[in-house]
Amino acid sequence: MSDRYELFLTCPKGLEGLLLEEATGLGLEEAREHTSAIRGVADMETAYRLCLWSRLANRVLLVLKRFPMKDAEDLYHGVLDVEWHDHMVPDGTLAVEFSGHGSGIDNTHFGALKVKDAIVDKLRTPSGERPSIDKFSPDLRIHLRLDRGEAILSLDLSGSSLHQRGYRLQQGAAPLKENLAAAILIRAGWPRMAAEGAALADPMCGVGTFLVEGAMIAADMAPNLNRIHWGFDAWLGHIPAIWKKLHEEATERAEIGMAKPPLWIRGYEADPRLIQPARNNIERAGLSHWIKIYQGEVATFEPRPDQNQKGLVICNPPYGERLGDEASLLYLYQNLGERLRQACLNWEAAVFTGAPDLGKRMGIRSHKQYSFWNGALPCKLLLIKVVPDQFVTGERRTPEQRQAEREQAESDLPSNIEAPTKYEKFNKNGNPIKPAPVVIEQPRLSEGGQMFANRLQKNLKALSKWVKREGIDCYRVYDADMPEYSMAIDLYHDWVHVQEYAAPKSIDPEKASARMFDALAAIPQALNIDKSRVIVKRRERQSGTKQYERQSAQGKFTEVNEGGVKLLVNLTDYLDTGLFLDHRPMRMRIQKEAAGKRFLNLYCYTATASVHAAKGGARSTTSVDLSKTYLDWARRNLSLNGFSDKNRLEQGDVMVWLDACREEYDLIFIDPPTFSNSKRMEGIFDVQRDHVQLLDLAMARLAPGGVLYFSNNFRKFILDEHLESRYAVEEITASTIDPDFARNSKIHRAWKIMAR
Repeated sequence: MSDRYELFLTCPKGLEGLLLEEATGLGLEEAREHTSAIRGVADMETAYRLCLWSRLANRVLLVLKRFPMKDAEDLYHGVLDVEWHDHMVPDGTLAVEFSGHGSGIDNTHFGALKVKDAIVDKLRTPSGERPSIDKFSPDLRIHLRLDRGEAILSLDLSGSSLHQRGYRLQQGAAPLKENLAAAILIRAGWPRMAAEGAALADPMCGVGTFLVEGAMIAADMAPNLNRIHWGFDAWLGHIPAIWKKLHEEATERAEIGMAKPPLWIRGYEADPRLIQPARNNIERAGLSHWIKIYQGEVATFEPRPDQNQKGLVICNPPYGERLGDEASLLYLYQNLGERLRQACLNWEAAVFTGAPDLGKRMGIRSHKQYSFWNGALPCKLLLIKVVPDQFVTGERRTPEQRQAEREQAESDLPSNIEAPTKYEKFNKNGNPIKPAPVVIEQPRLSEGGQMFANRLQKNLKALSKWVKREGIDCYRVYDADMPEYSMAIDLYHDWVHVQEYAAPKSIDPEKASARMFDALAAIPQALNIDKSRVIVKRRERQSGTKQYERQSAQGKFTEVNEGGVKLLVNLTDYLDTGLFLDHRPMRMRIQKEAAGKRFLNLYCYTATASVHAAKGGARSTTSVDLSKTYLDWARRNLSLNGFSDKNRLEQGDVMVWLDACREEYDLIFIDPPTFSNSKRMEGIFDVQRDHVQLLDLAMARLAPGGVLYFSNNFRKFILDEHLESRYAVEEITASTIDPDFARNSKIHRAWKIMAR
C-alpha cells in the first residue's frame, strides 16, 4: 500500500471553506473544495488526526480506487479488481453506501448491491465463507460515489458520522448538529476569544450543544476523543501504533486544558423539560465543572461573570412553524435585542437564524453576516458588536455623539479582563467620577410601523369615550383600515387578538411578511399592551367547519364583561374566540327585550345571546347547536353568571330539531353559518339555498306576537323576496352595527321578522 492517500472529507453544505482551513491546519495537503466536501492527500497519521480532531467534518473517506464506468458491469468489475483481502477478513461484516447516478445506474440501492456483490464474490472462500451485511455496526463501511462517469471507491474511516460526538443522547425538538454548532462558534471568533479568557453565554441553550462545543474548543479537547467505535477498527490496513500515539497526545492535551481554571460558560433555557437533559449531556461530555445551566426566559437574561469580563452571547432562536408564531418570534427577537443592549454592553453576539428579517428587529446592526444551511433550510449567522454605535434607536445622533459614546464604552473596559480591579475615573480633586449611564432606547419602528402605530392610537382615541360610556372591555380597534396592513385587531380587556388576512397572490409574500412584522412591532407600543399578551392568527377563506376546528390545545379561557354579563373567550385554541364582537348590539337588544319571554337560540355557538337573554329576565332559554364542545362552553358561560336553571342546551342538527319541535317561543335568534357539511348533520346546509326552509320552520315555533331576529355574515346573501308576502320583514342591519365596526358595515346583515 502507498504511504499517501487521497482523502475526501464530507461536511454540511456551506461549511466547505471552514473545513478546508481546518483540515489544512491538521496536515491535509493539496486540498480543494467540492460541494459539501473537500479533497486532498495525506499520510495515515494525518488521516487519523482528521478523524480525531475535525470539528466540522461528517466523514473522512480514504479513496481506494478511481475508475471509469459506462454501465453496471464496469462497476462490478472495477470493484472486483480491488485486493479486498488487504482490507477485511472473509467472514467480516460490511455496509455499502452509494451516491450519484448515471452510466445506466439511476437507483442507488441497485448501485450499492452491485458493489456488495463484487466484494462478496472476491472474498468468498472455497468453504463458502463470505462477508455479511450489517447496516448498523459493520466492520467496514464502503462508499462509492459516481461522478460524471467516474467511480470513486472509498473506505469510511469515521464509522458513524463525526458530528455524533457521543455526549448528546438527549435532545430538543430541532437541535443543531454538533459540527454545525462548532462551525458557528468558529465563525463567531470564539477560539480567539476563548484563548483570551472570555465568557460564553447562550440565552436559549436547549440541550446545551453550543455550550459543550464551545467548552471543548476552550479546553483544547478533541471533539471525538471519547468515541468508542471507528470505521478503521477492523480494517486490515489499520496501524494501531500511530493511532495510539495520536490518541494519547489528544488525551494529554485535554487533561492540560481541563486543569486550567474553567471559563465562565452559562446556558439559560425557558423550557423546564430541557434543563435536566442539557445537564446530562454536559456531564457525559465531562464538562460539568465548566458549564452551568439555569432555567430562565430571554426577557430576563443577564449574564453575570466578573463585573468587568466580556464575552460572546450565542444563540439559535426557534424558527416558528405553528399558528401565531409571527408574534411570539418577533417579540422573542425584540427581547433578545433589549437584553443585549441592556445587559451585554461591549460583548459580542452571534445569532444563528432561519428568519433573517427578524434579526433586523433586534435593534442592533450586525457588522457581518454569513450564509449557512441547517439541513435543507437556508440560514444566516449575524455577528454583532454590542456597542451603542450599532444600536438602532429612534434618535438620530451626530458623529460627535457617537464618538463620545464609543469613548465612554471603551473607558469602561479594563486592560486585563481577568483582573478584578474596578477601574474608575477621578476629577482634579481626586474624587472618583461616576461614569454616565448608557441610555438604552427602544428599537425604532420602521416608517410603516410608525404609520401603523399612529392609526391604532387614532382609532383607540376615537373609541375611548364610547367604550367608557358603554362599559365595554372587548371591541375591535382596527379592521384592515390600511390596505397594506390587512388584519383585524380586537382588544379583550388586556389581551390583543390579531387576525391576519391572507395576502392576495398579487402581493409579494416577502413584503406582506415585512408589513406584518412592522405591525406586530407597533401593536404593544401603540396599545400599551405587554408583548406576551398579543395573540396572532391567520384567517383564510374557510370551507365547511374548518373555522371551528381546534388550532391549539392550551385550553386557557379569559373572562370578559359585556352589558353586565361575564363571558368566557379562548384566544388561542380556535380561529374564532367564542364571542362574535360584531353581534354585540344584537345581544344587547335581546337582553332588553327578553323579560318574561321564552327565548330560543339556534346555531347558538357558545350561547352568549342566551346569557344576555337570561340576564334580561327571560322566563326560559333553549340553545341548540350541533357541537358538544361549544355546548359545554355555553354551559360554562351560563354557570359563570348563575343561570344554570331554566336554561336548556340541546345538541342536534338545527333543521332536524326544528322539524321535530312542538314548543312555542316568544323570542328567537338565528345566526347560521354560511355553509356546513358536518358528518353529524343530515345533508349540507347552505344559508343562501336553505334560509327559506329554516325561517319557515322557525316561524312555525314563534308564539303569537313573538319576534324572530335573523342574521348572517355571508356578504353575497340575498333574502328571498317571497318571505315578505308571508311575514312582516324589516331589515335592521344599521342598528346592529356598533362604532367599532362602522368601517365594515357589511360585517353582517340582520332582519326582524314577525307574523302578519
